[in-house]
Amino acid sequence: MTLPLMPKATAVWLLDNTTLTFQQIADFCGMHTLEIQAIADGDVASHIMGLDPIMNEQLTREEITRCEADPTAALTLYQNPEVEKLLNKGKKYVSHAKRGDRPSAIAWTVKNHPELKDSQIVKLLRTTKPSIVAIRERTHKNIHNIVPRSPVMLGLCSEADLNAAIQVATKTKK
Repeated sequence: MTLPLMPKATAVWLLDNTTLTFQQIADFCGMHTLEIQAIADGDVASHIMGLDPIMNEQLTREEITRCEADPTAALTLYQNPEVEKLLNKGKKYVSHAKRGDRPSAIAWTVKNHPELKDSQIVKLLRTTKPSIVAIRERTHKNIHNIVPRSPVMLGLCSEADLNAAIQVATKTKK
């Protein structure tokens, strides 16, 4: 189960504004029942402002009302399909550790798939055209330490994405 954004602040708000049981709030926020009880007693998180899960579209008022009526019911996190679509469509984050592997992935891609255009490599590996040109022309500042390695093995793209880009490149070449 995915947890709500800022679980302690959400728990504070749920305690202050609903009649949900400690167990329901603990299960929803991924916390222990004793932690929720300590928040309610004011021993823990007295300085934390509550975060409204309804305003953040993590819960609906109907869901809270349903669970208030049945103390055995569990809250479920609301997943807005429009927001999910936007999140999946955007750029993916590449960690700092993997950013150093990009030149190796570019070298492998340029060497093994010359049919791919620079724009396709930019989109696939989330890099820049000057980096691709520098590696292709062997003028990259770290060219002597670059060892061509598969971007799939490095975790920079999925095999499905790579195959799709290759198919598009071969179709446009014909």
